[in-house]
Amino acid sequence: MLDAADLPDDIAALKAMLVAAQVREVRKDERIERLEKLVAAFKQAAFGRKSEKADPEQFDLALEDLETAIAAVHAGDEADSPSDKPHPKPRAANRGSLPAHLPRVEEIIEPESLICPCGGGLHRVGEDVSERLDVIPAQFRVIVTRRPKYACRAYTDGVSQAPAPARLIHAGLPTEATIAHVLVSKYADHLPLYRQAQIMSRQCIDLERRIGRSSLRSSKPASSALSIRLRI
Repeated sequence: MLDAADLPDDIAALKAMLVAAQVREVRKDERIERLEKLVAAFKQAAFGRKSEKADPEQFDLALEDLETAIAAVHAGDEADSPSDKPHPKPRAANRGSLPAHLPRVEEIIEPESLICPCGGGLHRVGEDVSERLDVIPAQFRVIVTRRPKYACRAYTDGVSQAPAPARLIHAGLPTEATIAHVLVSKYADHLPLYRQAQIMSRQCIDLERRIGRSSLRSSKPASSALSIRLRI
């Protein structure tokens, strides 16, 4: 909130500030109206009459639209907030050490020369050690399953071939690990399916949201059986 001392003395500047404030209020009212419509549609899809309820896919779409609208409101508020205020000076904090269970990749940086100006050799008397947190981006891969066919040249009837391995989703593209990743990202990390599709598209993986939803529906019986098994 601005103080009286922060206001300019120029009348034209005051008028410009007033107009800008009114524009921000109009934008906020428009965002609130849009959110109210999305909330009403979401309630109708979730709690309406059976004849008016939407299918699960429409329910997920309404939820994702609501999350997108909320993110847009936050982004708009940050854009409308004045940025000319001085930022507080960051305090020096003791960041502590990184978790010990993380693997360490050490790099040793030696001086360019270990020869003393007097002509003798330098001896190691200590070292400075610093740690930084690094990350290896998630990498998708394709599991290629080959099942060779064998037959006898003398006996022409019958071909020997190993049976196809069982899949969690019949004729589905994602593996069990991919389905687990999607489930954890959606329900534990609250990452909507459309955002996961955007992340996968950066690696040229065209995974439509309807495919993701079918994977979720197909994985529900297996996840329920797994939770029951874990309780035993």
